Amino acid sequence: MLKVEMEVSSMMSHSVVRGAKPTRALVGGTKTKSCTSQRPAAVSLTTGKKVSAQLSNTRVTLKTSTRRSPLVCYSQAAAEMTDSSPEEDEYVNLSQVCAVLGSQWGDEGKGKLVDILAQRYDIIARCQGGANAGHTIYDETGKKFALHQVPSGILNPKSMCVIGNGVVVHLPDLLKEIQTLEAAGVSCEGRIMLSDRAQILLDLHRELDGKREEELAGKKIGTTKRGIGPAYAAKATRHGIRVSDLLNFEMLEERLTAQYNDAISRFSSLETTLEDELEKYKELAEIIKPFIGDTMDYINLAHSEGKKILVEGANATMLDLDWGTYPYVTSSNPSVGGVITGLGLAPNKYGELVGVVKAYTTRVGGGPYPTELLDDIGQRLRDVGHEYGTTTGRPRRCGWLDMVALNYANRINGFNSLNLTKLDCLTGLEEVKIGVAYKTEDGSILTTVPACVDAIAKVEVVYETMPGWTEDISVMRKWSDLPEACKNYVKRIEELAGVKCTYIGVGPGRDAMIVQP
Repeated sequence: MLKVEMEVSSMMSHSVVRGAKPTRALVGGTKTKSCTSQRPAAVSLTTGKKVSAQLSNTRVTLKTSTRRSPLVCYSQAAAEMTDSSPEEDEYVNLSQVCAVLGSQWGDEGKGKLVDILAQRYDIIARCQGGANAGHTIYDETGKKFALHQVPSGILNPKSMCVIGNGVVVHLPDLLKEIQTLEAAGVSCEGRIMLSDRAQILLDLHRELDGKREEELAGKKIGTTKRGIGPAYAAKATRHGIRVSDLLNFEMLEERLTAQYNDAISRFSSLETTLEDELEKYKELAEIIKPFIGDTMDYINLAHSEGKKILVEGANATMLDLDWGTYPYVTSSNPSVGGVITGLGLAPNKYGELVGVVKAYTTRVGGGPYPTELLDDIGQRLRDVGHEYGTTTGRPRRCGWLDMVALNYANRINGFNSLNLTKLDCLTGLEEVKIGVAYKTEDGSILTTVPACVDAIAKVEVVYETMPGWTEDISVMRKWSDLPEACKNYVKRIEELAGVKCTYIGVGPGRDAMIVQP
C-alpha cells in the first residue's frame, strides 16, 4: 500500500472585508500578517499536522513547510510575482488576461506556449478537463516534464497555479504529480490553489469508464479510461462530489454512497469498494485541505488589482462536447465557453485568445479524421513528431493540416492570434499539403464541419499543395531566418485563417519559439 505523508497547515476561516486596512491577526497563538483589503484573512502558518493516507501501490512522501500555504496573503504573493525583463519585449504587449486554447483534436503543444507565457503572468489557471489532458513542457536546461493536472505555469517559481471549478480532479494522482515535481527540484509549496467547487474524480469513475467503453464493442470512443466521462456525468446528474464536500464527512459519505449504489445497479461486479473509497477520502481531506480555496474570488480580486492571468486550455475545440465530432469527444467544453464557466471570470475580462494549431494534425482515439494519412508520410510525421500520447502512450493518428476544422474552431472561439507548433517536423518533405475544403458525395463543396460524424467520414478533402523545404529550422530563432518555402506555408495558413501566426514553434525547447514581428 502507498503511504503519503504531508505536513499540513491548519487554516482560519476567511472573509473579504472591502476597504479594511492591513491588520495583524492572532493565529494559533502567533501574530501573522493578515491580507490587504481585497483578500481573505491570513492563513494559519504555525500549527503543523502530520497526516498519513493509504492510497495505492507506490511510496510517495509529500511535505510542505508549515510556514506557508497556497492561500497565502495575496499582497505577499503579489510582491513575488514575475517582472518582465528587457529581453522579454517580444511578449510584453500581451493582454492582462490571455487564454491559450487547442484548435484541433488536442495534443497541439499548448503546454509549451503556456510555459513560455507563464514567465510573464502572475496566475496560471486550468479551467476544464482532468488528467486526460497531458502537457509536455521543458525547462531552460531542456529537462522534460509531463503534466496532467498541475498547470504548466508551475515551472515559473513566482507564479500561482489555479485549478478551477470546471476541472475534475483525481486527488491521489494530483498529490503524486506534486511529489514528482518536488523531487525534480520544482517547488510547489504555496503555489497551487484548488477550487472548492471542482469535482472529485474517483477510482470508481475510472473503473466505470473502462466498463462502459467495453460495452461499445466496435464503436469505442477511444477514451483514455481516466474516468473523465463518468465524473462529469455524476456532476450533470447532480450527485457528484465537490472538493468542498471533503470538509464535511457526512455530505461526502452521502454522495459517495449514492454514486456507488448507482454504479452497482448498472454493473453487478465492481473492484472498487465503497468502504475503501470512504476511508481513502476521509484521510485525503486532511491532506488536501491547505490547497483548497475560492478560486473564483481569488482570480477576480487579482484581476481588479491589475494582476496578469493566463488560462491554460485542455483538449481542444474538435473534442468539445458541443462543437466537436460528437460522440467522439471529451466530456467538457475546451472551447472559450468552458473557460468562462470553468473559472468564473467574466467574458469582458479576456483580451487575448490564442489558438494553438499544429503545422499538421493528429488525433487519438476513434472518430472521423478527414486529412488522416495512412501511408509512409503519416508514419514519418508520427516518428519525427514523437506522436505518442503524454497520458496514455498511444500512437496518434497523423494527417495534413485541416483548414476547414481550424476555421470552424476560429469562428467558435474568436482567436486573436495563432501559435503554429511543430513546424520543424515538416522539414525534409518534398511537398506539403493543406486541406482547404471538403467535397461531399454529390460534389458539393463544404467550408465548415458537418454535425453528423457519418457525413464527416465520407467527405473528400480538397488540398492545396506547396513546395517543402530541407533547411534545419529547429536552430532558427527569427522570422527572417526561415527559408522562403517555410514562410510561404505560414503565410498561406494566415491567409486562409484570417489570423496571424504570431508564435511559431520550431522545436521542443522553451527557446525554440519564433515570434513574428
